[in-house]
Amino acid sequence: MEKKITILPGDGIGPEVVASAVEVLQAIETRFGHKFELDYALIGGAAIDAENNPLPEETIAKCEASDAVLLGAVGGPKWDNNPSHLRPEKGLLQIRKHFDLFANLRPVAAIPSLLDASPLKREVAENVDLLIVRELTGGLYFGEPRVLTDEHAVDTLAYTRKEIERIVDTAFNLARVRRGKLCSVDKANVLDSSKLWRQIVEEKKAQYPDVEVEHNLVDSVAMKLITNPAHYDVVVTENMFGDILSDEASVITGSLGTLPSASMRSDNFGLYEPVHGSAPDIAGQEKANPAATILSAAMLLKYSFGLNEEAAEIERAVNAVFEKGLFTGDLAKTGSRVLSTSEWTKEVLAEISTPVSN
Repeated sequence: MEKKITILPGDGIGPEVVASAVEVLQAIETRFGHKFELDYALIGGAAIDAENNPLPEETIAKCEASDAVLLGAVGGPKWDNNPSHLRPEKGLLQIRKHFDLFANLRPVAAIPSLLDASPLKREVAENVDLLIVRELTGGLYFGEPRVLTDEHAVDTLAYTRKEIERIVDTAFNLARVRRGKLCSVDKANVLDSSKLWRQIVEEKKAQYPDVEVEHNLVDSVAMKLITNPAHYDVVVTENMFGDILSDEASVITGSLGTLPSASMRSDNFGLYEPVHGSAPDIAGQEKANPAATILSAAMLLKYSFGLNEEAAEIERAVNAVFEKGLFTGDLAKTGSRVLSTSEWTKEVLAEISTPVSN
């Protein structure tokens, strides 16, 4: 298979962890006989410094010419006092909107060797394997009008039937290839937008008789993610609820540093990035664990390219290195062996280059 990937290293630890993911993609090329053409571009603070624009036109053009995009991270205190249109995060919002990346996928799966770092009891966290599907381009974050004065503020929460239907269809199809359970999250007891959301999910479930559907209010799900997160398989919800719930779920595993994500549209074009931020306090120190970015590359292979075996091999390799008790400085536990970012990456590469014997 021949595919083109645009690489957006970004800011802080972004370039370091992206470099690791690129090495892993190259190892997959060799192992499975693929060809991935890589093209690099700027986004976020790095783009502001070079082009005075968090998302330059050249970056958009390169992404438009690619089959998928891999991003590191954006942001940092260097740009905190910039005007809103020159904030690194603006580039991330703009690229999502420009490419209509309406479906955000955030898997949360327990890693046994990291469970002691989870704030939850081991028996609560150990069987977690869920996927949050968040609508990403509508709702409160993009609604108009928006008003802010010293005495008055307005944010508009609006959804169309089309916007809801496409994210719900995405979630149903993902549930079909997982455990066949879908939880739809809303606030239908209060919000009209949620009433429409629930109505559409009810209409859609007749098309997916093999998927078990439940409706939960967002406050109920927020509690159950802490008390019984293993209950969930696929969770689908609107933009703001998904933002909050996915961040809550991310701490279950014990570290943001291991969680990948994807933002996709209906033709399987996607932007793939780690859940963690740019961590400028450890940038350039070889302390950052690249697992989340490497696993984001695995999601890219799976969801945009349909390379399920290759994606599974990356996931196996990452988990194997953790199970050996090997960690980077940001994840290190007492008594564990601490490696640099590049050393930890080499361990993953060694796993990939050594096929598992049957």
